[in-house]
Amino acid sequence: MFPRLLAPHLIALAGQYPVVTVTGPRQSGKTTLLRETFPDRAYVNLEAPDTRAYAVEDPRGFLAQFPGGVILDEIQRTPELPSYLQEMVDATPTPGGFLLTGSQQFEVMGRISQSLAGRTALLKLLPLSLPELAAGGVDLSIDRNLLAGGYPRIHARNLDPTQALGDYFETYVQRDLRQLMAIKDLALFEKFVRLCAGRVGQLLNLHTLASDTGISHPTARAWITLLEASYIVFLLQPWHANVSKRLIKSPKLYFHDVGLACYLLGIENETHVSRHPLRGALFENLALSEALKHRLNRARHPNMRFYRDAGGLEVDLLLESGGTAAAVEIKAGATVAADMLGGLKRLETLWPQPLIDKILVYGGTGAAIRSGVRIVPLKGFAGALAELEAGSES
Repeated sequence: MFPRLLAPHLIALAGQYPVVTVTGPRQSGKTTLLRETFPDRAYVNLEAPDTRAYAVEDPRGFLAQFPGGVILDEIQRTPELPSYLQEMVDATPTPGGFLLTGSQQFEVMGRISQSLAGRTALLKLLPLSLPELAAGGVDLSIDRNLLAGGYPRIHARNLDPTQALGDYFETYVQRDLRQLMAIKDLALFEKFVRLCAGRVGQLLNLHTLASDTGISHPTARAWITLLEASYIVFLLQPWHANVSKRLIKSPKLYFHDVGLACYLLGIENETHVSRHPLRGALFENLALSEALKHRLNRARHPNMRFYRDAGGLEVDLLLESGGTAAAVEIKAGATVAADMLGGLKRLETLWPQPLIDKILVYGGTGAAIRSGVRIVPLKGFAGALAELEAGSES
């Protein structure tokens, strides 16, 4: 129902590598993508206890069943299997023979990097982007997009987002995280995740987050890392001319799916969204997640940062390219005010090289160019990013 933009890159890489690994959140569409792209390929779900037991107890015998290749779903459930896959692909390096999915970056990437380095292509599939929703015939208001997020099931089955995302959080997030880390107080962990949702778009301050939750600083750090590993949150790092300094400055906190953030904030309908004090931050989260999906859906490194200096100047997004960058400001308002362009103009005077583009993404509908800034509505953001990439490659 929803064509995935990652599909042509998946096909291309399957023609080059003996293994292709697709990671991403639970229910982002990884299995559907692989099975629809390779309909004749054998499929195994390693969540099934009997199948998993066979793969663990006799990995060589298990893999020998699939001389023509196989899709192995949720590879993190059998952490030793990649070592045996290495044996097979080294003996018979048929391109695209093994297609793997995984939902936990720790478990998947740790084993992959050890056993399949140089043998597998690595792709990430996030929930549906706005262009993918549009291609599937779904055209929603901004507030509805914020509420519903991008998980395919919600849109394919027209589910109530609050109910579906509540089920998702309880069924997948809590279960997976209990498996990854021995979290004894689940209520305290849920409080932590909800407090994270309340800090969308803010600089990550683990000390205050730990204090507000009632946990230690090391525990807060471990839980944030856990949420990153399970594709619940992502951290946008700041730009700095000195890379070593860039890495020690505080990142900003965002959710991979803004609908899940809305659920955790107790937002239940579009009226709640429109009146919520964090609507601007949620809009910013949606735009940034769209930029991230745009890059990952093209099998590219995100190269995304934000700018903030001691003088108070902040620009929401920098897309680095060849030593310079495009700057993006994000505003939820439906009307473009002159002060919305101020940060981009000030940054241009400070940037060491000419900016390759300046873009304002806003909550209105019309596109324009004003004072050298491209003004684009949220639904036109992906097109603006594609134009930017085409210009930088020409």
